[in-house]
Amino acid sequence: MIRYLLLGLLTALSLYGSTHIVILGDPHLPGKNPQMKEQVLEHINQWNDVDMVVAVGDLCSKTGTEEEYAYVKAYFSKLIKPLHVITGNHDFIYADELDSNGKFQHAPREIQDEKLKRFQTLFRLPKLYYSIEKENYLLLFLSANNPTHLAELSQEELTWFEHELISHPQTPTIVFFHAPLDNTLENYNHWANTPNFVAQPKDKIQILIHNNPQLFLWVSGHTHTSAKEPSFASAINHVEHVTNIHNADMNKEVIWTNSLFLYDNHVTIKTYNHTEEKWLNTLERTIFVPRF
Repeated sequence: MIRYLLLGLLTALSLYGSTHIVILGDPHLPGKNPQMKEQVLEHINQWNDVDMVVAVGDLCSKTGTEEEYAYVKAYFSKLIKPLHVITGNHDFIYADELDSNGKFQHAPREIQDEKLKRFQTLFRLPKLYYSIEKENYLLLFLSANNPTHLAELSQEELTWFEHELISHPQTPTIVFFHAPLDNTLENYNHWANTPNFVAQPKDKIQILIHNNPQLFLWVSGHTHTSAKEPSFASAINHVEHVTNIHNADMNKEVIWTNSLFLYDNHVTIKTYNHTEEKWLNTLERTIFVPRF
């Protein structure tokens, strides 16, 4: 009984979180349903308590052309909340032109680097990966920048990631990255948990997780996991002490966003249906900061 009263109190308090972060999963701009995507920004702009918005990669719809980036710039210019972004595979990996079968093809490395620079310049980022200390939390923004897999960290970025964790051993840490951790979804389709659809290099990331109990949340997109999919929010989302927060893409007829409400000793996750304009109470979760 006490447990339910506590959870009820936390639910009530979540409406007044001192730090409210809205997550945009894979915008894929312009993509499908552009009017609905515009409405998502209108909703977020109307929420007075939003501290920041995070887009977790694949801001571009297909191949990261100059035209797509121009649309991305115009779209996010309408957002009045602070925006933080990271790259996904569609932002830099592919050549502008599809192959003879209409399939994506990897661009030469110099073209990929140009697109990464385009992303960095558009959002005025000193680096594609960066950290922010917010309240008593460390927020790490990691960009996919190694094309060996669709969502992989370069060795340089991996070294930086490890250094940030070592430098903040007593700070509760949240990571934002395009792809989820391995085996944090059910195998509900043919690509779930395959090498190109989990964060890489997965073995090295697993070692960092094991060695850093302060890292307790991993926020991802990439898999286009619908809020209707049972493993969107379930027990399988856990890897040791880390909970993976999956985010649906914005190319569906129904667009959902997750919101993270940060408190001193816990984070509440709430999911909003922008089509029906309502919070989904059944998906609300509270993750307590681990003791370490």
